[in-house]
Amino acid sequence: MTGIQALDTAVKTTEEWISALMARLGWQDREKVYLALLAALHALRDSLSRDEAGYRRAVAGVVARPLFRGLASREPHPPGENPRRLLGALQEGVHRDPGIDAEQVAHAVFSLLVERLPAGELEDAKAATPQALGMFWPG
Repeated sequence: MTGIQALDTAVKTTEEWISALMARLGWQDREKVYLALLAALHALRDSLSRDEAGYRRAVAGVVARPLFRGLASREPHPPGENPRRLLGALQEGVHRDPGIDAEQVAHAVFSLLVERLPAGELEDAKAATPQALGMFWPG
């Protein structure tokens, strides 16, 4: 490790999230899983209104902030985001890899958030998610 506690913790947390998503997706390529996770989190972040900054901070704090760069920095799209936009952004984030099912990734990442976020932050996350994207949260 680096000897820098914050960075070492970020690396460990990132590794845990990547491993968990690898298992959910059944993929073997860690780089591809990392890109898919980043793309999904960025697409979700970009779908939130400016008023949902608290949720964005919560997610940024849970996932390894230094390694999931830019998680809370871009201007969001207007609320009421549609699933096609999120899935398109996810595809862009994985370099339009035709072997990646963006909907499968979205469901897996939302399930991972359910598993990893503390209960209060999870409820905030669900409440902040535009209604049109609610379909990705596990039942």
